[in-house]
Order: sequence, then structure tokens, then C-alpha cells
Amino acid sequence: MLELKNITKKFGDQTVLGGVDVTIADQKTLAIVGPSGAGKTTLLRIIAGLTPADSGEMIWNGEPTTAAKMRQAGLIGVVFQGFELFPNLTVRRNLTLAPTLQGTSAAAATAQADQLLAELDLTAQADAYPFSLSGGQKQRVAIARALALKPKILLYDEPTSALDPNLRQSVADLINSVKAQGMTQVVVTHDMDFAQAVADETLTVAKLGGGEA
Repeated sequence: MLELKNITKKFGDQTVLGGVDVTIADQKTLAIVGPSGAGKTTLLRIIAGLTPADSGEMIWNGEPTTAAKMRQAGLIGVVFQGFELFPNLTVRRNLTLAPTLQGTSAAAATAQADQLLAELDLTAQADAYPFSLSGGQKQRVAIARALALKPKILLYDEPTSALDPNLRQSVADLINSVKAQGMTQVVVTHDMDFAQAVADETLTVAKLGGGEA
């Protein structure tokens, strides 16, 4: 279980997050919702260790920690809003690059990638490049790439925003299938219907004074 206590963040003189408390339960999906500018993505980036909080603390399984330590330990995976796939690499290589850089053998990384691609119905796209994929396929590759690092918590930033509305249910099904395999997940979304389709718990952040969404 990951707990965040009294997390605050300002951009200039604008308070975006003011003393936010978050509990992320094991093997559950937490949706973070709220209006544009309320700090949803800022909070996600703080959890991911991509944006520093001004104050507050993080506790992982009862022990004080930091987002940077969790990232270094490979506990956190992130699926970015724009997918951020490497355009010059095949789908399979997008999945194997980080594990091999971290010391996994090429053979083991490839075997794991092929298993993930099969689970996400992407085997036929293994040797394709991102430009040739549909939005839904890019989303699945991004999730597979995050899963390849075997994180304990998987974070999603607006996972349906770059997709056609008719793909919303397929993304919800995918997130729920990942949860069924025991993954703890945090989903930032502005879509309340989508949040209800995937979340065990919902955290609503209020807009305090502008700043980054």
C-alpha cells in the first residue's frame, strides 16, 4: 500500500495541490478525477517522481520513502497521455529496450515482450513501427511497455483522451484485465463514466487556484 500525506504543490504563487492525502490500496484501481486545472496530472507526476512536491510525505508498506526511490526500485510504471513510444523502434523493441538496459538478457526480455504482446492481442504488430498503429494499438503497446518493467503500481494519465470515444470501453476492459492479474493502478481521467467503469475508489481533487492540470 502506498500512502501520500499532506502533499502540496505550487507553481509560482498558485497553489495547485493543498495538503492532499491519498491511499493507494494493493491490487485496486484508484481514479483521480476533477476539473481541468485541479492538479490531477500534477499529483500523478508527483507519485511517479517526475514532479517534486513542495511538501508532504510518502509511505510504502508502512515505511517512509520518496518517489525517486520508488522509481529507482522499479516500483512505479507510467502510461503517458501521448503514449510516448519510440518512433524509430519496432513494437517489440519498445518493450525490450528498458529491461535490457537494466540488465535483463536480450533473450529473456524478448520472451517477456512476446508474452505481453500475445496477452494484449498485439503479436501481429510485434515488428511494426508506431506510426503504423491505430490509437488503440498504441495504447496497448504503451501499457505493455510499462508492464515489461514489472512495476508494483501502474499510473495512467488520461488514458482515453487521445482515443476515439468508441474505444473507451476497450480501454476500460484492458485496465480491468490488468487489475485482475493483481496490478495496483492509478488512473487520472476527466471522464466520470470511464472512472466508474474502472475504479474501486475515486479521489476528487478540487481546483484551488489555477496552475497545471
